[in-house]
Amino acid sequence: MIRVVLVDDQELMRVGFRMVLGAQPDIDVVGEAGNGEEAARLAAELRPDVVLMDVRMPVLDGVEATKLIVEAGTARVLVMTTFDLDEYVYAALRGGASGFLLKDTPPDHLVSALRSVASGEAVVSPSVTRRLLDRFVGSGDAPLRDASVLNVLTEREREVLVLIAKGMSNTEIAEALFLSEATVKTHVGRILAKLDLRDRVQAVVLAYETGLTRPGVS
Repeated sequence: MIRVVLVDDQELMRVGFRMVLGAQPDIDVVGEAGNGEEAARLAAELRPDVVLMDVRMPVLDGVEATKLIVEAGTARVLVMTTFDLDEYVYAALRGGASGFLLKDTPPDHLVSALRSVASGEAVVSPSVTRRLLDRFVGSGDAPLRDASVLNVLTEREREVLVLIAKGMSNTEIAEALFLSEATVKTHVGRILAKLDLRDRVQAVVLAYETGLTRPGVS
């Protein structure tokens, strides 16, 4: 069973999500919270697989709650938002969220996303993350992070990371670099391990923040 905690300050939203998820034989909603403080406490207490997290809430917002939960290692976090270009979403991705969904996501997509996150995948496409970064990282400023963190990568791994940041799938990267898809998957795994990243979303964020790729660069 995939154990889920729902977090939203609107009870009606929580009821809706609970109805959708409760109808699934492999998903169990084990708790609900109305703010980020309650969410962090419940995550520590219940150790769910996934926390479905709203971002704009009283007491403690979803960004800070995400950071607390990820740092504690108590659950993976899937962020919900009303707008796909949202500074809160960018901050949540930096804080370790495994991706985000719009609140009007169709029920079957929500269920699929939760299953993906529970299995360790990211559910936001790198191309969408890139649009967030285009808006919030800035185009001409100095990098937000020291690029020396990338020195652990081989030249090939840096090439792969650039293509990940461009929103390419493993299949597309394999075609671009004339490699097998299995080889690309190995490179991606090594990149994540060497840079201590949870998933491709955080890899995209890091590529931008170190200046390895920049907004508007195709």
